[in-house]
Amino acid sequence: MSQKTANERIIFGLKLKQLRQERNLNFADFAKQTGMSVSYLNEIEKGKKFPKEDKIELLAQALGVNVAELTSLELGKNLMPVAELLSSNFLNELPLDLFDIELSKVVEIIANAPAKVGAFISTLVELSRNYALAEENFYFGALRSYLELHNNYFEDIEQEAAAFAEKNKLPYEGFVPVEQLARLLEKRFNYTIVDNGLAAYPELADIRSVFIPKSKKLLLNSRLTDMQKAFQFGKELGFNYLNLKERANTASLLRVNSFEEVLSHFKAGYFSAALLLNRESFIRDMEAFFRQPRWDGEFILNLMRKYQASPEMLLQRMTNVLPKYFGLEKLFLLRFIQTPANGSFKIDKELHLNRRHEPHANALNEHYCRRWLSVSLLADLTHMQQSGRYTGALVGAQRSIYLDSKDEYLCFTIARPAYPSPEKNVSVTIGVLVDEVLRKRIKFLDDPAISTREVHTTCERCPIMDCQERAAMPLVVEAKERRKRVQRVLRELE
Repeated sequence: MSQKTANERIIFGLKLKQLRQERNLNFADFAKQTGMSVSYLNEIEKGKKFPKEDKIELLAQALGVNVAELTSLELGKNLMPVAELLSSNFLNELPLDLFDIELSKVVEIIANAPAKVGAFISTLVELSRNYALAEENFYFGALRSYLELHNNYFEDIEQEAAAFAEKNKLPYEGFVPVEQLARLLEKRFNYTIVDNGLAAYPELADIRSVFIPKSKKLLLNSRLTDMQKAFQFGKELGFNYLNLKERANTASLLRVNSFEEVLSHFKAGYFSAALLLNRESFIRDMEAFFRQPRWDGEFILNLMRKYQASPEMLLQRMTNVLPKYFGLEKLFLLRFIQTPANGSFKIDKELHLNRRHEPHANALNEHYCRRWLSVSLLADLTHMQQSGRYTGALVGAQRSIYLDSKDEYLCFTIARPAYPSPEKNVSVTIGVLVDEVLRKRIKFLDDPAISTREVHTTCERCPIMDCQERAAMPLVVEAKERRKRVQRVLRELE
């Protein structure tokens, strides 16, 4: 019999175990009837081994079934959701190895309680359908979990970036000229960079760049700033220098083919940020920032200018260094996309280090708290744009106290128009839990210039009735109160 795939071994093992248990055969009796060892039978059931044809015949005889029935890939009703999952490519694409999880261990869990696990998988599939979750949602979710487990810091990529910068004489203190990065791509990796390369393709107006592997051409959107070009060039250098083969040819992932592709894009982006914001230099800047006696938003804007970095690059780099070098491990990062034309706000990127923090994405079409600095600064930006007063990125700081938990976060937010999609605005926020570590680190924490606001998650879940910023009625709160009243009456009737 030809070499079997992992999924075929797993399905065979599950079926074998199911049939053995239906006949009330323990391993010892089954071993006697088949002439095989208990350990070998155990490995077959776990999907680690697949028996040869003569052994399959012995197994079929012991179970009272024919060989065709035993080797069929069809499973019983209680295992059907598991079979569908195993037969799809999805399970193979999950980055189990990154978490030191063996596929056989997952199968062992499935085999121990197939009906319950099958129901659980069916529930997950149904939820994903109801909330329109595609495969890539799971891939990006797995990536985020991987980053959070590593505190979003990767020493190996830091060292690779430092070695590349030293070898190619890139500046250590601040801004790396975009022309220097372009020359490295052209001379070292034989790229041809086409500045206005997407002009002939109006359908690609929102895409930053497209790489054509055969000709090694990098087609750029004409609306990119030098800052954005520098990041894209740094990312392309990362793909090549780190030898990342699995990749999409667009600047961002439009359609995900595998988790390896998602991971490659992350690594290349991390490499680019490490090139453009040198670690040692950036740590010194953070130390100087935290020593300031007063909150100074201009300091943040100056850092953006110094490194020619976007708001997202700057705050993402903070998430790399703050946990490891400053002990500030309890933090989150959120990126909001606002469409001023219809007033919608959407979180399209988030990161939670040390634990899941209260400000997070909500997939229920609820209205995010308008007291969040992430949202209020975008509202300020829109108002300034409409009145013709906008002159650059807006930066702000806020101490946000969550009503239910009383957890307090020091938040820094930068808001700007989205490029190359000017009909949208973007805000990026880093929030750090206010605890003793932060109090010792940040001198300007108690500056009166930093406003303190009591906040919640969404308007629908918020019990603050006199909120002037409320964008929707507290429907979830009201539903909970109705349930409490019903339960109270029922207790009185007992």
